[in-house]
Amino acid sequence: MTDSPVALITGGGSGIGAAVARRLLESGYRVTVTGRGEHRLRDFADSLGNPDELLTVVGSASAFDDIQDAVDRTLKAYGRLDTVVANAGFATHDSVADGDPAGWTEMVLTNVLGPALLIRASVDALKETRGRIVLVGSVAGFVPTPGNIYGATKWAVTGLAENTRRQVTEFGVGVTLIAPGRVETPFWDGNGSLPPGRLLTAEQIADSIVWAIRQPDGVDVNTVVVRPIGQPN
Repeated sequence: MTDSPVALITGGGSGIGAAVARRLLESGYRVTVTGRGEHRLRDFADSLGNPDELLTVVGSASAFDDIQDAVDRTLKAYGRLDTVVANAGFATHDSVADGDPAGWTEMVLTNVLGPALLIRASVDALKETRGRIVLVGSVAGFVPTPGNIYGATKWAVTGLAENTRRQVTEFGVGVTLIAPGRVETPFWDGNGSLPPGRLLTAEQIADSIVWAIRQPDGVDVNTVVVRPIGQPN
């Protein structure tokens, strides 16, 4: 067990993050998941039977002390860190011309600052294992949508992924941006309903993330865009 790989996933209590955690646990990983909701994390751990290979840490993805604590606790519990997945994020589902600015600050901090903080807190440990950073972006980070503030945050994540890759590749650390299209997850709760048309499942996106993580040594998959068939944008 001491040699089995270790992953840390932010926003891992539900949706894509939880699906990635399940897939990695099934693959023999030891996994830390973080989230702001203690009850959600507890329910997730309970649903898996509270395995010894799962560590849950309550904290905010946009608070550096919380992220550093999650990294430190992971290293203390498992002795190494091979993969981090910056998954935490949300949308206010409004626009720059007529939206409510009250929710924008938290969205920008979570979606943009959060991944940067995770990289900063984990990069030294990842250098030791020649590990991988996975940033969960969005198709909205490639295709402009009128007035979409959320999309602007994901454009920032697209840039962060490549900027980070250019810095850490010399240390043997890989960087993968996973950009999903429409996915059926709690992301849409704030929108009131799911979008029309076919949606991907969280498990399908998790399969893409795990595929990228498990590439052979020396292979760096950098950008993966995954849309459901029928999504034109």
